[in-house]
Amino acid sequence: MDNDAPAADERMRSATMRPRVTVIVPAMNEAKNLPHVAAQMPKGIDEIVFVDGNSVDDTVEVATMLWPDATVITQTRKGKGNALACGFEAATGDIIVMIDADGSTNPGEIPLFVQALVDGADFAKGSRFIAGGGSSDITKLRRLGNYGLNSLVNILFRTHFTDLCYGYNAFWRNALDVMQLPDTDIAAAQWGDGFEIETLINVRVAAAGLGIAEVGSFEADRIHGVSNLNAFSDGMRVLRIIGMEWRRRRSARRGATSRRSSPLDPQKLTLPESIVS
Repeated sequence: MDNDAPAADERMRSATMRPRVTVIVPAMNEAKNLPHVAAQMPKGIDEIVFVDGNSVDDTVEVATMLWPDATVITQTRKGKGNALACGFEAATGDIIVMIDADGSTNPGEIPLFVQALVDGADFAKGSRFIAGGGSSDITKLRRLGNYGLNSLVNILFRTHFTDLCYGYNAFWRNALDVMQLPDTDIAAAQWGDGFEIETLINVRVAAAGLGIAEVGSFEADRIHGVSNLNAFSDGMRVLRIIGMEWRRRRSARRGATSRRSSPLDPQKLTLPESIVS
């Protein structure tokens, strides 16, 4: 698969016209937080894909009021990862941006991510731990866990991430090809359906050799409600997905080496007619 050709086409379009930007907003029971998110949304966003996680409050009604032109869909399974995968399928923009609906990620930073992509990156990775970034929400336990998981990925995959588990990211739509996210039509739960989605995306993008630019981003406190994130159980899911991706990568490398080194069997070769005659 040629990853460079689609990206080149998208950037060629952006050189002559502004790229279309789609923002994915996954939400479950976030009715009280959505007005704050909408107030910070910058002008010029071409498309908002709102993904409802079967909310029991009036989240969908509030979203429809705030963004009358938004594409509103319901995710097919449970979890943030599945919600994002459903949103990506519905997106039509050249650039896709992932934000949270709880007020912790600032939509006002979207132009920074878009600029990083227009400047040449394939994937713009939000980071709370570089210049311009920060967090008033992360606990000491989550910070320690993120540091450990981040370091492990950098060692195993030879990456240079500073903030592995932060979900504020943006990318050219062709990056979806290398993410290979779980099929949204499958009824049973899949690995990648939960908060481990950010790690899955980051690792696969890096393993595919796409250009990654980190963008400083400030994570604020959730405004209303309680987060569904569990530092221990979700951390273990991230750790498991790292192991799965490492084994997957090693298997792919071994397969490629085997194909390159396998001797040709003359009896299985078919010569062109021009040579046979």
